[in-house]
Amino acid sequence: MTGTLVVRQATIQDVDQMLEIINFNAAKGLMLPRTKLSICEHLQSFIVAYDGQGVIGMGGLHILWEDLAEIRSLAIAERAQGLGIGKKIVIALVEQATNLGIQRVLSLTYQVDFFHKCNFHIVQKETLPQKVWKDCINCSKLPMCDEIAMIRYTQQDIQE
Repeated sequence: MTGTLVVRQATIQDVDQMLEIINFNAAKGLMLPRTKLSICEHLQSFIVAYDGQGVIGMGGLHILWEDLAEIRSLAIAERAQGLGIGKKIVIALVEQATNLGIQRVLSLTYQVDFFHKCNFHIVQKETLPQKVWKDCINCSKLPMCDEIAMIRYTQQDIQE
């Protein structure tokens, strides 16, 4: 990492770097891929970590229902992994949810240990509202989804 880390709202100028990081991690089986169109359509829900030279991480907060939002496409550039950037992004997204009055934040993830350290706990997918599954109908992993559903209540403190 170079320069001072800034976590900020994503802009259209960030899209190509975001796409590269997300799909690099998706190719490694760490997350689902995204298209450029998908990132552009949901750009206002994304924040990025920027180190003065470029985007080194991102995540989005997608509101699913009045009491539930989902962290989506949390990804860190290979050169910046292990530096706590993912946790900073999660903290910022949970803070956004809290400020919006949303009580629960969901992650469908393969990174259970990471999210556990951020005070998320595993829940059964079947306990989540049907609204959550509106996106799953178009997923290539349906009906054999192997992602783990995890929830965090916005009033909890993230463990250091």
